[in-house]
This record gives sequence, structure tokens and C-alpha cells, in this order.
Amino acid sequence: MNYYIVIPAHNEEEFIALTLESLITQTLLPKKIVIVNDNSTDKTAEIVIAFAKENPFISLLEKKSSAIHLPGSKVIQAFQAGFETLDDNYDVIVKVDADLIFPNNYFETIDKHFKSDPTIGMVGGFCYIEKNGDWILENLTDKDHIRGALKAYRKEVFKQIGGLKPQMGWDTVDELLCKFYNWKVVTDSSLHVKHLKPTGANYNKIARYKQGEAFYTLGYGFIITGIAAAKLAMMKKKPLLFLDYIKGFWKAKLAKTPLMVTEEQAKFIRNYRLKKMKEKLF
Repeated sequence: MNYYIVIPAHNEEEFIALTLESLITQTLLPKKIVIVNDNSTDKTAEIVIAFAKENPFISLLEKKSSAIHLPGSKVIQAFQAGFETLDDNYDVIVKVDADLIFPNNYFETIDKHFKSDPTIGMVGGFCYIEKNGDWILENLTDKDHIRGALKAYRKEVFKQIGGLKPQMGWDTVDELLCKFYNWKVVTDSSLHVKHLKPTGANYNKIARYKQGEAFYTLGYGFIITGIAAAKLAMMKKKPLLFLDYIKGFWKAKLAKTPLMVTEEQAKFIRNYRLKKMKEKLF
């Protein structure tokens, strides 16, 4: 299967060479890699250009946007800019962060999953972070969720869900819509990807409110939001984040912020979330 990769990058000179090196040494090479250099002020572009000279399937796109790092909107706008430069001759589209090191069989394994079952719509491995010299699982989500850092989509699914939504929560709503349309989401625990920069390292208070807003725009409702907010805050080992998430939810509700989904999809999402919660309790 042909797979294309889009990598949004902002001031990633420290890590992007490691990411690209791990991609050009894959046992199954990508057909195209587009790096979107989004308003970087360091040597990110120079590093990418050097790789592109040796690897013709790599290209660089320059993009200028706000230097403010808000999760969701900035990165997906950059992804979209890169995606629009690609042709339609792909089977799988992959959104990748610029601070990852992939095992060399990563995409060969992803390919095998997609080929094994035509109803599989998304596949991904797991992110590991370094702590005290060891690489440990970056345990921020359930084991059946694919991290936003390394999303691989079958073309048909990507088009059916309408691509990626440029706001926080994009990497949750994509999987929920995947399930809404009866596609399977597969996570492979054998695929350990090194995540060189922990998630949220550059997030500020406004960004934390955005998480609560995301819960609202996903159509969760207050009860599910409260449970999800408490769980996420505890997984991050920062209990006070719960208050930021709830405040963000109510700010979005009072502002009548548009949902990312239709009413029918929101109903499905609430029912699905409640079902998953009951499975864990009983």
C-alpha cells in the first residue's frame, strides 16, 4: 500500500533529523513525506532540505502562522497545508509529529494490519518517553486510542470523516467518527515509538481550557465531561487540571461554541462513551 506522511514542524531542529532518519530507514518506505515548516525561527528548514537532497520523496513546505502554540488548530492547519500539496495516489495518509523515532518495521507492520482486514480504518503504535534512562509508556490515554502524534488513516476513512478538524479534540473525534461509520481502530502494542518531547510541554493555561472546550464540542455533555476531565487530570498526575477542563467546558457552553459533530454523531458518541465506562466498571 502507498502511504504518504505529513509532518507539521515548528522549531524542531533538535529532533527532526532523528525523525526523518527513522522514516528513510523503514523496511517499507513512504512514497512521499511533506514537512510543513510552520513559522520556525531555527534550522528546521535547513535540516529538511539536506534530507530532501538525498531522498527525492521528501519535500518542504513553508508556512507562516501565529507563533502561539495552541493544541489542535495550529498543527492541523499546518497538516492541511501539507496534505493539499499531495496527489490522490495514496492508500494511507499519516500525520506524524516531528519529534518521534520509529522502529524500522513500523510501517511494514501498519501495512500488514490494513491488508489483513478491509474494515480497519486507522492503525497506530504507542508513544514512549525517556525517564531516568528508561523508555516508558507515555500513559495519557486508553490503550485502544491512537495518539495524535502518529495517526495512520485508510484513504476511504480519511475522506469519509472529512479529514482532520483544526481544533483541540481532533485526535479523539477522528476515532469516534471512524467508529460511527463502522470502521475499526487498531492499536499495536508491539510498536514502540520514542517520543522525544513529552506531550503538552509547551501548553499554557489557555490551552488547558481548550481541553474542556474540546469535551464540549465533542458532544460529551457535562456528566461524561466530568468523568473524562477527572480521568485525564489524574493520568497527567495534575489533579488541579480538572478545574481548568471544567471551566473550559462551561466557557464553551455559555458561548454556544459550535460542535465538531452533528447531533446524530454526538448522540452516538455519548452512548459509546457511556458503554465504555460501564465496561470498565462491571
